[in-house]
Amino acid sequence: MNWLLVALGAMVGAPLRYLTDRAVQKRHDTVFPWGTFTVNVAGCLILGLLSGAVAAGAASSHVQLLLGTGLCGALTTYSTFSYETLRLAEDGARFFAAANVIASVVAGLGAAFVGVSLAEALWA
Repeated sequence: MNWLLVALGAMVGAPLRYLTDRAVQKRHDTVFPWGTFTVNVAGCLILGLLSGAVAAGAASSHVQLLLGTGLCGALTTYSTFSYETLRLAEDGARFFAAANVIASVVAGLGAAFVGVSLAEALWA
């Protein structure tokens, strides 16, 4: 049953990542990978909120598998982040490569913290 929950979440997360990435990137005329940045930060926020909800007893381990492992696992993408950062550096856009690394780590951790804090405010 657990693997089915993960698979169902991933079936939503993967196309959501692709569609969100394309929609966001289409709106920005820059080499910075805004689409990947957006899905990764959004995934961190969702995962933080979900983790806080599980810790407070407001969500079950099954919901964590469905949304945390499945949805967020397929929505977020470390491999694309790494590839895009490498491509930026190789193409001479070293400032954007460094900005991508720093902004992604800071925003991702910040979003996770906000998610956990929001969950604590709602369910603690």
